[in-house]
Amino acid sequence: MNGSGIRSFGPSFVALWWFYFLSFVAGFLLFPVVPLHLRALGAAIAESGRFQSAFWFGSGLGCLVSGPLGDRIGQRPLLSGSTLAAAGFFVIYAFLPVRWAFFLLAPLHGLMWSALRTGALAWVGGSLAPERRGEGLALFGMAAPAGVAIGPLLGIWLYPRVGFQVICLTFAVLLMGLFLVVRNLPGGEPVAARPRRGLGWPEPWVFGPALILFLLCLGDGPMAPYSAQEAKGLGLFWPSAYLTCFAGGMVGMRLLLGLSGKPVTAARLIPWMLALAFLGNLMLAVLPGGQARHLVSGLVYGSGFGMTQTLMFTHVIGRTQPDRHGAAVGALYFAFDAGIALGSLGLGWVMQTSGFRWGWGLGALLVLPAILLSLRLKERPEAVA
Repeated sequence: MNGSGIRSFGPSFVALWWFYFLSFVAGFLLFPVVPLHLRALGAAIAESGRFQSAFWFGSGLGCLVSGPLGDRIGQRPLLSGSTLAAAGFFVIYAFLPVRWAFFLLAPLHGLMWSALRTGALAWVGGSLAPERRGEGLALFGMAAPAGVAIGPLLGIWLYPRVGFQVICLTFAVLLMGLFLVVRNLPGGEPVAARPRRGLGWPEPWVFGPALILFLLCLGDGPMAPYSAQEAKGLGLFWPSAYLTCFAGGMVGMRLLLGLSGKPVTAARLIPWMLALAFLGNLMLAVLPGGQARHLVSGLVYGSGFGMTQTLMFTHVIGRTQPDRHGAAVGALYFAFDAGIALGSLGLGWVMQTSGFRWGWGLGALLVLPAILLSLRLKERPEAVA
């Protein structure tokens, strides 16, 4: 990866990188903490994971609208409105006394999360020069895994010390600060050259890459709500180790590809990254032990899963018309979110009835058809490293 780092892409890129990072800290802090809070309110294991399922269902559906909406009205109003609404949800969570209210609000919060992610990525992807798009998206892609690494670790550490209410109110204030940042950023205007009726939809070929992401994310669905619960059930000293190593693997693979200095097309590399994801998930299912199993499988799975995401977005944005960037990103995020929601729901049920390892193993098997489909992706000239 060439260049001098994120600052070489300009101040707006840097600001959006930090915006994306802190948004993922806030989001992934919730995913392991809310199930623990729901367990404290009397929820069973499977029920505790339904918050994430409801959240990702709302986010997946929202991506189909928020992506084209950003193309039409501009990414800045989309981002600022969704960030302000997300802050409001954190305030509401802090004072909810019953479990059912979390499940009712989760899909609405997911709608706002969808707008936040599609808006930020479409803004950045559309503003990068084509010759640096792969490098820029790889750098931008580090923001999410960094947030994934810190969010669960911070949330699980804070939860027994300060309580759920303090955590929620603190992050509501953080999101208000991000709202002010987005309001003052340059750029983010609509890119459509002429007015269109209604919302634009993604080009048909985008649904192939979307299906690959969907299959991958089915196996990823139980990771956030159930890996810490398995660790606690086994009495492991570091309950968030899997998620932290998962994020470390995501960052590490990006750095490894960057240091290699060899340009590789996204389509050629995606099957290899999916194979790593399959291996990491399989290791979680079949390796003996506890803490070491979580550490190793998290690193391997994260390196493949995270890079598959970045490569797929690079591949799709590089082929998409400029006035359809938001729609294409929204379709990929819909597949991502729907896969996580269904995986969390279905594999969570398997884990409750048959044990955690059966759920991890089924998640690994679901990656195999994604690998086969990825071999059909067309080569494109864009380089990713």
